[in-house]
Order: sequence, then structure tokens, then C-alpha cells
Amino acid sequence: MMNLAERHQFILNRIQKDQYINVVELCKELKVSSVTIRKDLKLLEDKNLLFRTHGGATVNNPYTVDRPVNEKEKIQSAEKNKIGIAAVQLLKENDSIVIASGTTLLYFVKNIPSGLNLTVVTSALNIALELVSEPGVEVIQLGGLMRKSSSSVMGAYAEQILQDFYFNTLFLGVDGIDLDYGLTTTNAMEAHLNRKMINVSQKTIVLADSTKFGKRGFGKICGLEDIDHIITDKGISQQIVNHLEGLGVTVTIV
Repeated sequence: MMNLAERHQFILNRIQKDQYINVVELCKELKVSSVTIRKDLKLLEDKNLLFRTHGGATVNNPYTVDRPVNEKEKIQSAEKNKIGIAAVQLLKENDSIVIASGTTLLYFVKNIPSGLNLTVVTSALNIALELVSEPGVEVIQLGGLMRKSSSSVMGAYAEQILQDFYFNTLFLGVDGIDLDYGLTTTNAMEAHLNRKMINVSQKTIVLADSTKFGKRGFGKICGLEDIDHIITDKGISQQIVNHLEGLGVTVTIV
């Protein structure tokens, strides 16, 4: 059996490799109790070597902060563009889709080819403006309370309009994806609107770069079992991919 120092080194090596570790799995591998593992994780967190989460720990700070959309657009921009290109491949002629807010979704709409006929409902003003000049795209902008940091609307008016539609696909952006807690954003009202979007869509596709995994925002959108497909970049760990696929979620890595 490993001593304290050896256990800690094993945990740190594993979390650097997988980005996220699970208490139950560590118990099996190290042949110690969950109480011992939780004590180990607390000691390592006290030394600022990891962040504890529900049921495990992550190498990244799991708590997201709200940032202006023009600032977020510059973060992981190459990865977001690749994700957007991959998402475009899933579009079909005459699709009726709903697009939530988020910078990865803006890269998605920028890559939609001219000449494709679509009906698009969106909560994001910047996305509506990007599509309004496309002759084959009918754009319906939701109304409601403006969230300035994301250039999008939210609230009861937006949710009421959604009740009049049913979509082939929802393209959803998130601020955090936690394997236990699910999908989150930094704003509770926007999270509620996103849930309504899921309810009126046949399929939900999440566009999220790999830095979003292991993080939590203030508002919960849904559990992982409520989505169909995640498109992300190669920074995602195989452990997370295996977990998602075990839930029946399709994972596309770009």
C-alpha cells in the first residue's frame, strides 16, 4: 500500500493527465477508503495543487466568471472556429434551428455557407446580425431583458415566444460542463431560457471548447443525459469522453 506522499504524487500525476479525477475510482486504484481520498484531496487543495469538486477534483478552477462577449471571443479562438466548422457539417437544407448565445456559436454562424436555406430563432443579437444579410436564412430574434455581457436576451418574453415553435436542432453554448452536475452558465435566467430551448428541440448539440469541462456556472441548464451531441477540441481527456459516451452522448473532437 502506498504511503501519504506516494498517494499524493499518484493523484497529481493522474489529474495532470486526465484533468479530472473521481473519488470512487481513486479508492479502487489505491485500495483506500473514500474518507482517506477526500482528506488527500483537501490537503492538495490547501496547497493550491488542485480544486475539489463534487465526487472528485479537477486541475482547473471549476467556478466560472462572467466576462464580456468581446473578451470571451478572443479566448480559445482557433478551437472555437474549428468547432463551429464541424457544427456546420450537421446542418441540412431547410432545417429549423434555434441558436443560443455564446462566442463559440458566433464562430458557428460565421461558417454557415451562403445559399443554405434555414429558419433560425436566436436569443443572441450578434448572431442575428451575422445572419440577417443571408438571403436564404429567415431570422427570428427573441425579445426580452437584455443581458449586456453576452449581447443576448432572456426572461419571460423570450420563453413565451419559444412556445410557438419546434426545432430540428438546438445549438447550445455553455460556461461549464461538470460530469456530476451537468451543463451550466453564469446567469440563472439564461440557464432557464436554455432549458426551454431544449424542451422545444428534437436534438441538442453543445458547442464547447475543452476548457469548459470540469467547470460550473451559477445557473444549471440541464444534466448530461438531456443532450445528444458535444463538439469540442482535442484538449478533452479520454476519461471524460468515455464518461460522456457511456451516457449515450455523441462526442466529436476537432
